[in-house]
Amino acid sequence: MRTQYLLFVLIIALTSCHLGNNKSDAFGNFEAVEIQVSSEVQGKITELKFEEGLHVQKGQVILTIDTTQLYLKKLQMNAQMNSTGARLLQILSQIAVQDEQKKSLNREQKRIDKLVSANAVPSKQLDDINGQLDVLNSQIAATRIQNQSIAFDIKALQYQIAQIDDQLNKSVIRNPVEGTILEKYVEPGEVVIPGKVLYKVADLSVLRLRAYVSGALLPNIKIGQKVFVFIDKDKDQNQKFEGTVSWISQQAEFTPKIIQTKEERVNLVYAIKVDVSNDGSLKIGMPGEIKF
Repeated sequence: MRTQYLLFVLIIALTSCHLGNNKSDAFGNFEAVEIQVSSEVQGKITELKFEEGLHVQKGQVILTIDTTQLYLKKLQMNAQMNSTGARLLQILSQIAVQDEQKKSLNREQKRIDKLVSANAVPSKQLDDINGQLDVLNSQIAATRIQNQSIAFDIKALQYQIAQIDDQLNKSVIRNPVEGTILEKYVEPGEVVIPGKVLYKVADLSVLRLRAYVSGALLPNIKIGQKVFVFIDKDKDQNQKFEGTVSWISQQAEFTPKIIQTKEERVNLVYAIKVDVSNDGSLKIGMPGEIKF
């Protein structure tokens, strides 16, 4: 009887030891980098090419917003640009005519100056030609100021057209990253404004397990370290994955209430993140365990 009792105690001890070795070192939940794509322009949605759960590529056209008003505004800006360009050509022609007039007056001034020096004509004629040159120089200066002003107007119109082109480009929503549409917030025909969230997308090929470890384990954890991650496969078995530690918090915090018992939740822990390749088994929010 005593021998049977000792054998029973030994089995219990071995079983306890075995269970202790299988105990996980950290617990947490899977998360992904979720991107909320927002509208940068105002208008009515004319085309929507996605649904929740759809896998989309980076740069893929997802949604288009009505651009009629922007297009008409661009036509108006182009018309103003043509009109302003015509004014500029007119001013340049005027400057060319004034330059020729100035050359002619300069030749006449030199001729009269020689005649005055020879006492062949009165000096009043030289005074008159000098006065005409002064008036023409003033007119040329004023015309050149107009020319500069028109050049600034053209530059301003070019900037406005560039802004419209940018808005036209942003009216076609292209997906920023390859991933899966998690949530859709709009429907065709809705009017959106800048800042309106259109949908949420995330790359689910690699999920990140955010878990919490005690300070005693922290010295043995390094960025880039390979670890084993487990999820529930069924009632009695776990599914095993290999993960890589990608982030370690530098600040201690209290364990979140969703982790373990009330007694363990009051202990200070450090958050870590482990990247795990997803074969489709992992889901956002799913609980996971880590064994170092």
